[in-house]
Amino acid sequence: MIKKTLFVYNSLNLFNIINEIKENFYFELEYIDTKSHKKINFEKYKNYLIISTRFDEKIKNCTIIDNLPIKISKLVEIINLNFLKKQFQAQSEHKITKYTLDLNSRKISFENKSLNLTEKESDLILFINSHKRADLKTIQKTVWGHSNDLETHTVETHIYRLRKKMIKNFEDHNFIKHDQDGYFIN
Repeated sequence: MIKKTLFVYNSLNLFNIINEIKENFYFELEYIDTKSHKKINFEKYKNYLIISTRFDEKIKNCTIIDNLPIKISKLVEIINLNFLKKQFQAQSEHKITKYTLDLNSRKISFENKSLNLTEKESDLILFINSHKRADLKTIQKTVWGHSNDLETHTVETHIYRLRKKMIKNFEDHNFIKHDQDGYFIN
């Protein structure tokens, strides 16, 4: 199981409350302030949550608990729900070369641009990305459920349209390539 870490930001009272009951939780607890926040490399934490009692624009993805006083059971519920949301979100995001594919929203994004995809386009990207080379018949069978002897241009048409969308939105002329061994993502 991936270790969870709860960071309490600039709220010593909230930290002390949670620290008193932390043996009932399945996460590590750490207090951070403005200075220590800048020094922490959050990338090394697989599953973390930051909570605070007030908004700070420097802190990204922080859960604000501002309706104090709060029942302990409600506080625990908020923490657990936010850990679940982060886990669900992390499971839905896939790195495809320089892009991020979000299966929940069916969007592929890079920097500040994003592109809406159909379910089949998402499936197609995931399948091709998971193989070094994906041949036409394997894609037809796996992604569309077509038999190998069926003559159709469904795959080629979808790839053609997907390439056009990638060119239009990201100016990427090399996203899905093809050679004698099959399709691949470059």
